[in-house]
Amino acid sequence: MNHSASLNISNRLDRLPFSSIHKKVIFALAIAYFFEFADLNTFSYVSPVLVKQWNLPMNVIATINSCAFFGMFLGATLGGRLGDKAGRKKSIIISLIFLSLFSFLNAFSWGVWSCAIFRFITGMATSSLLVNANTYIIEFFPKATRGKYQGLAIAIGIMGIPITGWVSSYLIPMSDWGWRLVFVWGGLGIFALLLINRLFELPRWYEVNGQREKAKEVIETIERLVIQEKGGLNDAEPERAVEFPGKGNRMSDIFKGIYLNRTIILIAVWIFQTIAFYGFGSWVPTLLVQQGIDLKDSLLYSTLITLGAPLGALLGSAVSDRFERKTNIAIACFFIAASVLLFGFTLNPVMIVVFGFLINLIERTFSSNLYTYTSEVYGTEVRSFGQGLTYGIGRFSNVLGPFCISFIYSGYGYMNVFIFIAAVWIASGVAITFGPRTSKRSLEEINNSYQEDISAGSVQTETSSI
Repeated sequence: MNHSASLNISNRLDRLPFSSIHKKVIFALAIAYFFEFADLNTFSYVSPVLVKQWNLPMNVIATINSCAFFGMFLGATLGGRLGDKAGRKKSIIISLIFLSLFSFLNAFSWGVWSCAIFRFITGMATSSLLVNANTYIIEFFPKATRGKYQGLAIAIGIMGIPITGWVSSYLIPMSDWGWRLVFVWGGLGIFALLLINRLFELPRWYEVNGQREKAKEVIETIERLVIQEKGGLNDAEPERAVEFPGKGNRMSDIFKGIYLNRTIILIAVWIFQTIAFYGFGSWVPTLLVQQGIDLKDSLLYSTLITLGAPLGALLGSAVSDRFERKTNIAIACFFIAASVLLFGFTLNPVMIVVFGFLINLIERTFSSNLYTYTSEVYGTEVRSFGQGLTYGIGRFSNVLGPFCISFIYSGYGYMNVFIFIAAVWIASGVAITFGPRTSKRSLEEINNSYQEDISAGSVQTETSSI
């Protein structure tokens, strides 16, 4: 390990006032988030049309969805590792290029398997982009506000969901090929590269990978730009010596020391969250049509429901740093479960929109906090991979999720689908309570005890904060 003195990058970033540099990061990544979130919902809008045009049974739609989620698993895991080894900025750029290209290629699907393959690769790109964008924000913004600005970037980006809904409701009825234009719309994210190319690579990443001169150059450049805009800076807090693994960091490290306990908890939460979240979001348009609601009305209801998403992310931003993050996450889970049950009990159009709106609102409060939390509980040397693996396993679990929903609906009826989804949300809320505290703590404070465990050869799990 590298025992040389730290550049105190963490505290130097923590003391920076909010400036135009921070605004550029939020805006650039918000555009990337916009098209990432848009793509997660395009197939749910398109699938009712494919059921009719291609004469597809429900289990085939489930197969295509499963391919996308398997791609998300691989993309999050491999993209997370790429972020740790090649850098956050470079990984974001690569992911966005693949997302835009294959979203566009989705428009040229000629059958079930071509659509499934394109959804698989697009799923890889979306997860890789999300993991590395999350990591970038967590490592750049100060400890007192990182949750707030993570939530704000997501709140802006998540407008991709309702806007894509409105775009879809206009494009799909245009003609028999209108659904193809929805995927063309998703490919426009390539233009976010114009802004992302101007971002800095993170000095934390340079330092932990042994590139001290580049880390020093970047942190000094950032400080100089902020001083020019805001004036002098407060003195940074002193930082105790931190050991960096350098080039020797291993993927297996997330299963050692305090990381082991955190990895198990996050895998459970992400599995429960993914099955519940997509069990609702991906299936609602199709389930409503199956209940006799007109396709056009189903798309309208689904679009109105998604308007709760950006407001939920804003709420998540507001509460993220005000209260303990894992508490925010747990409370949100229980409120979502109640709203899901109420949604399932009604086919009244007004109530469908009201309860669906509440579900989207609280889900995004939940997810904006969980994205932040997942990044915080790993050290810089494995942060993208740890986040990517736990998030990715959650996505992989939904390879079976669509079949679960299809099985429950076919065998036990409409209402039991929502009872199942509510139960899974409750399980997620219980699991997160066993995680560590993170709010207003520096990333090094949250994770430095891991270095002590590794140095001592310990593989003990964390208990003090549970």
